[in-house]
Amino acid sequence: MGFSGDLVFARSDRPLLQAPVFDSLDDGLKATVVTWEARPGGWQTLQFDFGTWDDNALPGLVEWSGAPACVAQIHDSDVALVTGLDVTGRRWQAWLNPDVAARLRAEEPEDLEDQLLWLDTPEFHEAVGQQRAEIEAEIPADAERAVAWAATAGPHVTPPTPVRVEGLLRSHESCVEDLFSTLLDRLGFPPAADLSPAPSEAKDRQSG
Repeated sequence: MGFSGDLVFARSDRPLLQAPVFDSLDDGLKATVVTWEARPGGWQTLQFDFGTWDDNALPGLVEWSGAPACVAQIHDSDVALVTGLDVTGRRWQAWLNPDVAARLRAEEPEDLEDQLLWLDTPEFHEAVGQQRAEIEAEIPADAERAVAWAATAGPHVTPPTPVRVEGLLRSHESCVEDLFSTLLDRLGFPPAADLSPAPSEAKDRQSG
């Protein structure tokens, strides 16, 4: 089983988990939050287990940080719906791993009795094809909005042309968390610096 939960990306001069929008989490839940390696400029990613992140908290996080933020809602490391918001209230959404998203969005019949049988029917494949076409049609606009969102992030972020983001939104990665990180790279956010090994670790490697 892969990861199911939320990746929250925002900027803060202190640990992002100290933001007031997370005050409602008790110490036990906060202990389950994973902090990714920070990017230059205070850009941080927090990984929340399923059911921990409040979907209504994104506007409050943007207001508190004074910077754009986004959240990737991930299902089983296979697919993600990314929602971004900037300080003016402009919002964008995009799917990562669109082929998986199309299967997820395919509407099941109301009288469905066996999901496995439904997955082998022509109706299912037709529904998936329709959803994939709808996602594909949305990608150019999704990419433009994502680039416009990144452009509000400040002088250290250099957004690309939308066509570079379009290619990523059409791509597939076996671990969608990696695809989310690549999306942030592609949108011009500075990558996290590689950590040098501690002196003792370096000595051990040389002696080995």
